[in-house]
Order: sequence, then C-alpha cells, then structure tokens
Amino acid sequence: MKLDSNFKDRKSLGQNVFEYLKKAIIDQTIEPGSRLVESKLADMLGISRTPLREALHKLEREDWIEKIPSGGFQVVKLTKDEIEQTFGIRSVLEAYAAKIAAENHREKDLIPLEKKMVEYQNCLGGNDSTNLEQLNTEFHDLLYSLSQSPKLIKMINQLRAQISRFRKILLMENRYAEQSNEDHIKMLAAIKNRDGETVEQLVRQHILKGKAVVLNLLEKEEDKKKSA
Repeated sequence: MKLDSNFKDRKSLGQNVFEYLKKAIIDQTIEPGSRLVESKLADMLGISRTPLREALHKLEREDWIEKIPSGGFQVVKLTKDEIEQTFGIRSVLEAYAAKIAAENHREKDLIPLEKKMVEYQNCLGGNDSTNLEQLNTEFHDLLYSLSQSPKLIKMINQLRAQISRFRKILLMENRYAEQSNEDHIKMLAAIKNRDGETVEQLVRQHILKGKAVVLNLLEKEEDKKKSA
C-alpha cells in the first residue's frame, strides 16, 4: 500500500482523508482485506489521529471498512453476497431508469450520449484502457439522466462508488470492455426507438453479465489463495 501523504491546504482534513482513503479502496491501492492501523496511517499521512478517526468512522458507516477483533479496521472484502446484492439493486434501479429515459427523452438529448459512446470506442480501438472506466461511467450517467427522475438518479448515485469499484475490475477484462460497447450500441438504438421494454431488458442483461464476470474473477482469486 503506497499512499501520497500531501494533505496541505485543506478545508476539512477529516473529509479529505475520508475521500482519499475511499478512492484508494475503490482503485484498490488499498486492497480488499487490508488491515488499517491508526498509528501507522497517521504517521504515513503526517496527520494527527483525530481527523483520521473521523475518516475511519465514516468509512465504517458507509461499509468500506469494518472493525476486526484484534484491533483496528480492515477493508471490507468483495464477497459473493456483497456482489449479488450490489448487482441485484443495480439491475432494478438502472434498468428502470433506462426504460423511463427511452420514453421521456428529447432527440437532442441523445447527442452527448452518442459522443460519449464514440469516445469509448476510440479508447477501445486504441487500446487505451486508462480512460475506459471513466467514459463507461459517464455514458451510464448520461443515459440515466434522460429519465428526468431526480429521486431515481439520486438512488443510483448512492451506489456510484461501489459500482466504480466493480467497473474497475470488469474493464480489466478485454472481452467485457468490448461487450460493453456492443451493449451500449443496442441500448442507444432502443432508446432512439423509444422502446422502453427492450432497453430495460438490455440494461438488466448488461448488469447481470457484469455480475457473472466479477463472481468468476472472485472465484479464481479464491482458488489461487487456496493453492498458494
């Protein structure tokens, strides 16, 4: 675990530490199951324990870390149950948002969505995997914004960080990154046709494919640990 310790000129130290550690967990700079010890983190980041504790307790409340019997915290592991629940909730919320988007959008609203899809394809064609996760997230955000349902979008955004954690894993798989592009093309076509039922089904299937990939990768990782 290698962390940047530059925390100068900040308005809320505890909040900044929280955001910093959460990002490190999402991009797996801090890996699932890693132990977090207050004294070591405080020394590494060059801060006192008070703002660090504030950050750690917030991470615990949001289910990023958990207390361990021996003391301190550890990053919550990616378990089968967590994956099933996260993707299950996503499949309901995002598929419904896509259905409403197909029914409520204006034609001019599709232009940013089309441009984002082209950007994604350019990165994919140029083997530029660095920006795929961000572009993928932006495509989905634009799609769901077409639903014009603030409450639904808010619920989806509450899962954003957990979703990002999984997307990073998913888009490391070349075949899945290509499949995502194919799915995006079909989603956009269904939205243009105002075919809510089809796009709802496409998004649900898209998410379930992602779940299968993540579960498969998790199983492989567990097998490696058993054989080590």
